[in-house]
Amino acid sequence: MELYHKIRKSRLPWYLFYIGLTMELIIVIIDKSNYTNPIEGRLFQVTFLFFFLKLLLTAYTRKEWGVILLLELIAVVSYRVTGGNDLIRLVTFVAACKEIPLKEMLRYAFYMTLVGCTVIVLLSVSGLYGEISLTQAFGRESAETTLYIGVEPSEETRYTLGMGHPNALACMFLMLVAMGTYVYFDKMKWYSYLFLMLLNAGVYKLAGSKTSMLITTAFLVGACAMRYCGFLRKSMVTYLCGLLVFTFCVGFSVDAAVCAQRVREAQWNEFFYLNPYDNQHIVMLGRIDQQISGRIKSLTETERKDGMIQTWSLFSEPENRKHYFDMGWVKLFYRYGILPGILYVLAQLVLLWQIYKRRDACGLVVFVVMAVYTVVEAHLISVYIGRNFLLMMMGSYLLPVPKLDKKT
Repeated sequence: MELYHKIRKSRLPWYLFYIGLTMELIIVIIDKSNYTNPIEGRLFQVTFLFFFLKLLLTAYTRKEWGVILLLELIAVVSYRVTGGNDLIRLVTFVAACKEIPLKEMLRYAFYMTLVGCTVIVLLSVSGLYGEISLTQAFGRESAETTLYIGVEPSEETRYTLGMGHPNALACMFLMLVAMGTYVYFDKMKWYSYLFLMLLNAGVYKLAGSKTSMLITTAFLVGACAMRYCGFLRKSMVTYLCGLLVFTFCVGFSVDAAVCAQRVREAQWNEFFYLNPYDNQHIVMLGRIDQQISGRIKSLTETERKDGMIQTWSLFSEPENRKHYFDMGWVKLFYRYGILPGILYVLAQLVLLWQIYKRRDACGLVVFVVMAVYTVVEAHLISVYIGRNFLLMMMGSYLLPVPKLDKKT
């Protein structure tokens, strides 16, 4: 027992955590490149081992152990039902974040991701590895001209800079901006936000991803406003607005999963019969769907209607791990199950409460922007722990560093 306490107070737990985190981040970078990782599953097992050892060498209260064990039990049930160990890895990682300073974690993740993305871009631009651009139809045309009339969608060329798809390039830029801004929020000046806004315009010019460009713009405007408006940082109303936005994002996604087939039929009826033959609610969803490139309608494109609420179940099922779509909150409930999805949403709400208690203004902006982004993109809802830096915030805020005993 004495040896255990000695090891726990040493730097070994810190090293174990960062070895695991480094591997997870490298896995994300490899995934974003053109290379297919043949041992990805085995590497996930290795990183889990490092985080699990870190967990065993960390001090938790009885209440924390109770929550961790309960969540691990639910994760094991999910594994037995679906065959996917994502939730076991996720719970273990979040628990292992305890006693690791948040800014330290995010700074490390930011620089690792930045270096990795830079290497991918340089290899692509130099012609050594990875395609620099992609030419295909990106779905800019409306359903009226392609799906209904049958007109061939026009192709265009967008830049990927080695990341496989232009949306991946724009997405990684957003993640880097969010992480970097959060880490250096207190030091950033107005011209830093202006510079990042210009870079955002440049990435949009290359990738053509309107969604990522608008989300990145909203993040930079929100972070800048929080930086220079003290009353926004302190006001409870600001954080309440964040809660309302988060609730709307999740509620909208559930609504979309319920009504996707009716939205599809209403759009068809409106085009051919000039009348949607449905209520204003469905018409409004249809209008929104047109602005988000048919993401709601895409839930109806398979025989099973994968993603629609009838394909959701308490702990999901193996078939739900085979189909992919963009709507992140829908994917959460579809792929991982209703119960794990609800628990994740509850954990996000507790995180928001902790952000409010600490008056973490930039944390609020990150939280809200990622909630909105997850409506239309599933980047954060994936098997890759290194993608979702909100998990680090959850681990740090929900499992705070214990206070040291004062010497008498």
